[in-house]
Amino acid sequence: MNTESKSGRKVIITCAITGSIHTPSMSPYLPITPDDIAEEAVAAANAGAAVIHLHARNPEDGRPTQDPALYGQFLPRIKQASSAVLNLTSGGAVTLSLEERLKPAAMFAPEIASLNMGSMNFGLFPMLNRFKDFKYEWERPYLEGSRDVVFRNTFKDIAYILEKCGDNGTRFECECYDTSHLYNLAHFLDQNLIEPPLFIQSVFGLLGGIGSHPEDIIHMKRTADRLFGDQYVWSVLGAGRMQMPVACQSLNMGGHVRVGLEDSLWCGPGKLAQSNAEQVTKIRGIIEDLGLAVATSSEARQMLRLKGADKVNF
Repeated sequence: MNTESKSGRKVIITCAITGSIHTPSMSPYLPITPDDIAEEAVAAANAGAAVIHLHARNPEDGRPTQDPALYGQFLPRIKQASSAVLNLTSGGAVTLSLEERLKPAAMFAPEIASLNMGSMNFGLFPMLNRFKDFKYEWERPYLEGSRDVVFRNTFKDIAYILEKCGDNGTRFECECYDTSHLYNLAHFLDQNLIEPPLFIQSVFGLLGGIGSHPEDIIHMKRTADRLFGDQYVWSVLGAGRMQMPVACQSLNMGGHVRVGLEDSLWCGPGKLAQSNAEQVTKIRGIIEDLGLAVATSSEARQMLRLKGADKVNF
């Protein structure tokens, strides 16, 4: 949904704070504890992120977890210290069951929850070519195991999440890793299980999904335009070193952007980002250099037709 001209257009920055892809040994800056996650989220919001995408980690070893008790330690703190839209994952990690993945979003009824729009191979093992030494015993097997794991998101699973969270007024960040996921989303729109405006997060460059070539990005946007017309808001994320190039292409195509240490540990060739806010600041500078404007959280709520921070359970 893009009714504004390019000049002065409002761009939503989403920041994904920690995720479940990278492991603690890959960067000393990856937030692990609830304190770290809260501090990073607030700093990213202050830097210009209107939407904060959240996962939890076991504070002892950094393992991905969907324990609602851990979410409960940082959600109220972020809400109190910022006006950002808080987006809870329903993806969690490929190693978790659907019920485990959904617990935080079902309990806390956020304004937005992420929703993966199809089953897929989810290849993290190429990172073993770059990272050799691991502090925790779970890290190497977790990455290696992705050679033989299917990230399950069946039609039944997706419908269950839509119904369970939709009853709480939660809307969705629809994560689409390939064009087939756009067609899956169109199916659920036709079934009236999801309502526009759709917030489509197109994911580029993860092994198992579509690549990050400029033509891949054009193809995804063209397909979404044909399927959804003016009924959607388009955002992108690029994995790893493609984070900023993919974001820049989206900006020139009328889209929005997602950054954060979930998607990339870097802030330049061979340079680890020292915080999520560093990446937000970088993309904000690019947005403003292009003559565009960064959307506030209030403006993002309006564009995405969200229920408001006063209607969540935290």
